[in-house]
Amino acid sequence: MIHDLVIVGGGPAGLAAAIYAGRAKLEGFILEKMSPGGQVLITDLVENYPGFPEGITGFELVEKLSAHAQKFGFGVENGEVQKIEVEGENFNLILTDDRTITSKTVIVATGATHRRLGVEGEEKLTGRGVSYCATCDGPFFRDQVVAVVGGGDSAVQEAIFLTKFAKKVFLIHRRDELRAIKILQERAFSNEKIEFIWDSIVEAIEGKDQVESIRIFNKKSGEVTDLPVDGVFIFIGIEPVTGFVRDLVKTDERGFIKTDEWMRTSVKGIYAAGDCRRKPLLQIVTAVAEGATAAYAVEHDLS
Repeated sequence: MIHDLVIVGGGPAGLAAAIYAGRAKLEGFILEKMSPGGQVLITDLVENYPGFPEGITGFELVEKLSAHAQKFGFGVENGEVQKIEVEGENFNLILTDDRTITSKTVIVATGATHRRLGVEGEEKLTGRGVSYCATCDGPFFRDQVVAVVGGGDSAVQEAIFLTKFAKKVFLIHRRDELRAIKILQERAFSNEKIEFIWDSIVEAIEGKDQVESIRIFNKKSGEVTDLPVDGVFIFIGIEPVTGFVRDLVKTDERGFIKTDEWMRTSVKGIYAAGDCRRKPLLQIVTAVAEGATAAYAVEHDLS
């Protein structure tokens, strides 16, 4: 069977695309390797999505988006795409379980994943005190001491969240000022549980079976110190999940997919939306808008 559209990725961009595709009576589905939602699922509170002035949890928002997409008949199938091959005017999506799905068009909405520090001990102790999700793992560190690495919105927001559980949160940033928006900075600076370590980078994460300490290098003084902590939460940026199409469509040097304003990629019939796409603002609201635009472009181009 040749489908009209397969959406790869079930985050906000993919779900929004599904809503618009379903309303346009396009035949197809979302292909998601885990469960719909993407990074939003692990977000404690979404405060900047229009229409929810009191905020909404990531889980609740995903539930609403998923129900909306299913209302218009666009379902979700489980599967992970290994690569996409061009066959005439159609595309064969080769899955990791050796299945092949053929579609006239594809929207890539695979989002992005957390960047790693790449330091000694990080890989070994991931899941043993090293985490990339405060919402997931914060409750395990009740009355303990943790460190958060980063200075952007995610790092500061998650540091604030962790103060609900930890007795002390060190926020380690390589610069002498935060990059997070002002309202988050104000909340962090006024929180007595958060202590800032400026101009510093983590050189190693140490511990035998669990995180016991981190080695910190101060870029200005040159001083190296060992900081005893029970957990390390890393929020230093993201990397696009685009490995399966990097040899097919044009990307920038970091792997983010290049598109035009219609979300069309360099390959006719393949579109991209959300955090896997090159753009200035990685937010739920922009992902949703791009998903809608991509689905509209598919409908337009197929007709």
